[in-house]
Amino acid sequence: MSYTGQQYLFCGVGGSGMSALAVAMIARGAKVSGSDRNYDRGLFPDHYQNLIDKGVTMVPQDGSGVSNDLDALLVSSAIEPSIPDIGAAQDKGVTIIKRAELLAELSNSTNSITVGGTNGKSTVTAMIGWVLSDCGDEPTILNGGGMLNFDRQNAVIGNPTRMVLETDESDGSITNFHGDIAVLTNISEDHKSMDELMDVFGTYLAQSKMQVLNIDCPNVRKLAKKFPDAYTYTMDDVPKNLDLMVPGKHNVSNALAALAVAKICQVDDARAIHSMNKFKGVVSRLEVVGKTSNNITVVDDFGHNPDKIGASLATLKESGARLVLMYQPHGFAPTLQQKDRLIGVFSRFLDKKDVFYMPEVFYAGGTVEKSISSNDIVRILKEKGVNAHFFEEKSDVEREILESASKNDVICIMGARDDGLRVMARSIFARLNNE
Repeated sequence: MSYTGQQYLFCGVGGSGMSALAVAMIARGAKVSGSDRNYDRGLFPDHYQNLIDKGVTMVPQDGSGVSNDLDALLVSSAIEPSIPDIGAAQDKGVTIIKRAELLAELSNSTNSITVGGTNGKSTVTAMIGWVLSDCGDEPTILNGGGMLNFDRQNAVIGNPTRMVLETDESDGSITNFHGDIAVLTNISEDHKSMDELMDVFGTYLAQSKMQVLNIDCPNVRKLAKKFPDAYTYTMDDVPKNLDLMVPGKHNVSNALAALAVAKICQVDDARAIHSMNKFKGVVSRLEVVGKTSNNITVVDDFGHNPDKIGASLATLKESGARLVLMYQPHGFAPTLQQKDRLIGVFSRFLDKKDVFYMPEVFYAGGTVEKSISSNDIVRILKEKGVNAHFFEEKSDVEREILESASKNDVICIMGARDDGLRVMARSIFARLNNE
């Protein structure tokens, strides 16, 4: 499908999903402008310069970029309706569409491989994209995270008729997709109730031509009964010559999903495994920022729900070193909903020698009910014997970590939605490495 000559303004273009789609639309001939409050604040200049270099025209997020000749204003589900761009579009009668709607339109016009699930979506998308690319298929890849095999980019423009992309179940938009191959990694409570998730993922699978299902997950296994012809994978069938660069049992499972897709795409098994063994990972998914001269390892991780956090902690604890962990939750409603499970996962994995910090719940603006504080979780963790500490600001946590870091520590900065966490992890490494 060509979008030549069409004009779009991406509101919140700096977001991982929005930026990838913006690049893809430019490749299809569209004229794309973008606004973002972080751009207006002068934050993350390298990120926005990368978008400018790829053809995005940056404008202020004050409504001035909304013109009558726009075909649409594009917004994500995270965008607040009070943002001036939205008001300006409504006043001028400019069509407002959600990112997922345009992404689905793009996906449904190609031979698409869609990746869904509560956890592992970005990694599996990157794995599939890498294996197919390395084996000569060169698909277009749109991901929610930067891919280390592709110079940290979250969009790779390749074959316009073959697309690999990450979908999102949190707002139900995954049901817009009609993939040739639909991957489902797992199902656990996150943004929706389990009943809602089973319905959403069931619809997603039913609308695809082929399904790739992780039957190690009990909830996926239930859905698999409705799809007797689906390709399934399990940790019982790990190839002996699979030797991943990325750590953790969860990544072995992720790799099995990608290898199943490669088989459907008629890639030779041995060649696919050889490519998989060269997979480097995804930005901020247990990404090692660096090791200092006194063997302190600094890790940047996107974990933000109990299952993701548990998988990351299990991997981080394998070294036996003291773990210094900061976790910043995002969203008051999800944090309240997951409170007991968060307490459970942290108290399960953290030893007395470990140190745990929580700043306040990340607030991105807008009208929300601040129904929980990080300190509510920290207080209970302390009662359970966890060496846990609450600070209002993550800058105070950074200061504490720098003052207390010791030889051989593993320091992990964990959380999502706040790009400042990525900056924080790199700042800690740089300052410790210069001591």
